[in-house]
Amino acid sequence: MAKAKRMYGCTECGATFPKWAGQCADCGAWNTLVETVLEGAAASSGGRGGWAGQQAQIKTLAEVSVEEMPRFSTASTELDRVLGGGLVDGSVVLIGGDPGIGKSTILLQTLCNIAARFPALYVTGEESQQQVAMRARRLGLPEDKLKVMTETCIESIIATARVEQPKVMVIDSIQTIFTEQLQSAPGGVAQVRESAALLVRFAKQSGTAIFLVGHVTKEGALAGPRVLEHMVDTVLYFEGESDGRLRLLRAVKNRFGAVNELGVFGMTDKGLKEVSNPSAIFLTRAQESVPGSVVMATWEGSRPMLVEVQALVDTSHLANPRRVTLGLDQNRLAMLLAVLHRHGGIPTYDQDVFLNVVGGVKVLETASDLALIAAIISSLRNRPLAHDVLVFGEVGLSGEVRPVPSGQERLKEAAKHGFKRAIVPKGNAPKEAPPGLEVVAVTRLEQALDALFE
Repeated sequence: MAKAKRMYGCTECGATFPKWAGQCADCGAWNTLVETVLEGAAASSGGRGGWAGQQAQIKTLAEVSVEEMPRFSTASTELDRVLGGGLVDGSVVLIGGDPGIGKSTILLQTLCNIAARFPALYVTGEESQQQVAMRARRLGLPEDKLKVMTETCIESIIATARVEQPKVMVIDSIQTIFTEQLQSAPGGVAQVRESAALLVRFAKQSGTAIFLVGHVTKEGALAGPRVLEHMVDTVLYFEGESDGRLRLLRAVKNRFGAVNELGVFGMTDKGLKEVSNPSAIFLTRAQESVPGSVVMATWEGSRPMLVEVQALVDTSHLANPRRVTLGLDQNRLAMLLAVLHRHGGIPTYDQDVFLNVVGGVKVLETASDLALIAAIISSLRNRPLAHDVLVFGEVGLSGEVRPVPSGQERLKEAAKHGFKRAIVPKGNAPKEAPPGLEVVAVTRLEQALDALFE
C-alpha cells in the first residue's frame, strides 16, 4: 500500500507546498495554508488521459473546424444574454454570490424549464430532495420532468450522469462535493480542485452543460482555489442586497461570449422574474426635482442603461473630509474633485462628499465622470437639475470632455424614455439627433457646467 502523501495548499491561489508556513510564497496571503492528504496521487494522476479523456491530437489551424458552436436557450432572456446567447454543449458555468441571493432559485427555475425539452439533472449536496421539491412547488414550477439527486461523491455523480445522459446538470454546490481519491474534508483546496477537474473532463467528453454553484468568502470572492475560475468556461456573479428586490447577474469570464454582460432580475414570492427594461426600474424618481440628482447613460455589456446618480455635499467638521461612494470608484471621485477645483474653480476641501448609484448598480466606466460632477455641483449649490436632462462623458485631468463608446445607442435609449436634453461630449454628438431630444455638445468642463446651470 502506497504511503499517504501530505501537502499544504493555499486556499487563495491553490499553490501547494511540502511544509506549512504562515504566509503563502506565491500570493502573499497569510494563514491560508491547509493540510491535504493525497493517497496514491501518482497512480491516480497517471491514468487521467487528455483534456477530454482522449489521446492528444495535433492539427494545424487550417485543419481545425471553426464552425460556430451550437447553443440552446435556457428559456430566460436575461440569462441567455449573460451567457452570450445561450448554453453551449459541454460548457461549464460557475455561478457565485452571497448566501440567499438567489443562486439555487434561478438554477432550479432554469432546469425546470429546460427539462420540458431536454433531459436535465439537479444534483444537490446541501438540501434533501424534499426541500428541492418544496421550493419548486412554492415557485409554481413544472415538476414532472426534472430529475433530482442528493449526492456528494463525485464518482457516484458522474456514474449516474453517464447512465441518465442529461443535457444540462447542476451541482449545488461544488464546496460540498468530494472525491474518494483524497482523504481531506469536502470544501478543501484539493477536493474542490480535483472534483471540478473531473466534472470539466466529463462535460467535454459527454457534451453535457454543467452549472456549478460556488460559495463566496467574506470579501466577496469565490471560495476555494483560484484555479477553479480558470478551469471553467464561464464565471457568473450574482450581485445585489439580499433584502432588496433587484438582483444583478454579471459575467466576468466567458469563453463563448462577451464579458461584463449584465442581466437584471426582480425577486418576487414566485422566484426571480426577468426585468426586460431595467432603465425604467432604475429611474423611479421623486416627482419634484431635488438637488444632487442626475441621470446618466451607462453601457453594460451590449446594451445601454439609464441610472440615477445622487450626490450629497455637506460642510465637514473633520480634519480630513469624508469621500464615500456606493457603486462608484472612490479614487476616481478624488480625481474629479481635484479637476473641479482646478478647472471649475469650485473647492470641496472643506466638504463631505457622498455619492450613490440608485438601485445597487456598479458603474465603473469613465462615462460617469460628467454626471458625477454635475450631481456634486447641484448638491453643493442647492440647485436641482431638470428631470428631462441626461449627462454622460469622460473628464480628463486638463478639464477636457472626452467621447465615450456607443454614444449613439445611449442617446437613443434616452429619447425612448422621454428625455428632452442631453449634455454629451462633442465626439458623441450625432449628425441628426433622435426625435424630441436636444443634444448639447461640449468639449470643456466649463462649457458643460454653463450648459447645465445656465
